[in-house]
Amino acid sequence: MAEVTTQRTGELEQHLRKMPPFDVQGLVADLLRAMGYHIGWVSPPGKDGGVDIIANTDPLATRPPRIKVQVKRVGQRVDTDGLKSFIAIINEDDVGLFVSTGGFTRDAESFARNQERRKITLIDSERLIELWIELYGKLDDKARSRLPLTPIYFLTPQN
Repeated sequence: MAEVTTQRTGELEQHLRKMPPFDVQGLVADLLRAMGYHIGWVSPPGKDGGVDIIANTDPLATRPPRIKVQVKRVGQRVDTDGLKSFIAIINEDDVGLFVSTGGFTRDAESFARNQERRKITLIDSERLIELWIELYGKLDDKARSRLPLTPIYFLTPQN
C-alpha cells in the first residue's frame, strides 16, 4: 500500500472537509465501484432516512449482503448515539459502512466492534484516503476529478 506523509494526509483531509457533502458521498460511491461493488442507489439531496448509498455484490442485487452506507462530512467525531441511529437501520443480512471525515469516538469504535448480529465497518478520513490511493488506478476520470492525485516516485539510493 502507498505510504502518505502526515503533511500530505493533512492536506487531503482538509480537501475532503471542504468538499460539498454530496461530492464526498459521490467519492465514496466511486470508491465502492472501484472495489467491484454495484451501486444500486445514491441519495439525492434532502432527507435520506440515514442511508446515503446502497451497494450490492451483484448487478441485480439478488445476493447478500446489501451494503448500506452513511457518509458524514463533519469536523467532529461521531459518537455512540450517532452510530446507534445508523445501526438501527442495518438488518442482519446487511453490512453497514459508516464513513465520517471527522472520525469516531473511542466509545463509538468499541460499540461497532462489539456488534454481534450486525456487521459495521467504520471509515475515518485517514482510511478513506488510504483506500482512495490504493484504488486510484481503478477509478474513472470523473471519479479521479473529485480528489485528484499525482503519484511521484523517487529512486531510493542504495548504500
